[in-house]
Amino acid sequence: MDRRRFLSLAVSLVGLAIGLLQHDTAWAQAPCPADHDKLLSALKASVKASGGPANGGFETNEWAAIVARDGTVCAVAFSGPSIDAQWPGSRLIAAEKANTANGLSLAQMALSTANLYAGVQPGGPLFGLQATNPVNLAAAFAGEARTFGSVNDPLIGKPIGGVVVFGGGLALYDGKTIVGGLGISGDSSCADHNVAWRVRAALGLDKVPAGVNPNRKDAIVYDLDAGGKSASGWGHPLCAGKEADIAAELGAGVGGSVAK
Repeated sequence: MDRRRFLSLAVSLVGLAIGLLQHDTAWAQAPCPADHDKLLSALKASVKASGGPANGGFETNEWAAIVARDGTVCAVAFSGPSIDAQWPGSRLIAAEKANTANGLSLAQMALSTANLYAGVQPGGPLFGLQATNPVNLAAAFAGEARTFGSVNDPLIGKPIGGVVVFGGGLALYDGKTIVGGLGISGDSSCADHNVAWRVRAALGLDKVPAGVNPNRKDAIVYDLDAGGKSASGWGHPLCAGKEADIAAELGAGVGGSVAK
């Protein structure tokens, strides 16, 4: 390779690198739908263990995470008095739920993580979905545990990836368009959905335009028969507590093809 061609190639590679860096910078700068303090306040007010209402499950403390529309984590919080007052593993699950709801929802159609359960079962139209967006392991296990759930959580500004197909993840809408996703984890998946529903409403980001289930929103659908088949195609199993009753009261759940 002569000197001129080498220099030309070098300039091209430098240009490509700068372009990628600029892309990465922009990718990390999408507006966050809610900051840490707002998320923390809404979460504590929505969880029984931290002074909020019952959600029908174990009534344990919860983790919450928000991703911006570009998929980067921008807020993480927990409802308990310490980092280990809620399941430690639920921090990442919450972030992955937020990623899933955001990544599989559109400006005019919301999908909750609960809506995905039936479709991913063997023989279902979404079978294998869980393997399509791997978790960003470098981000998932970075940083010091003492910063988890704080404004300096090491997940902040990073895409987490992951696909979760049970309750607890909701897309966020500001009345104009979709602005990100919310994930809740730390209780039963059905209770997580109820908490997420409350938190989203408290943040004022529940202006859902339409959904796939019978009430035209992204509510959880309890319509699996004894064989596990969903009448709507968007069903989720019942959990062991009173989660379905509370979901019906909130408008966060429907049973079969009849909205409640």
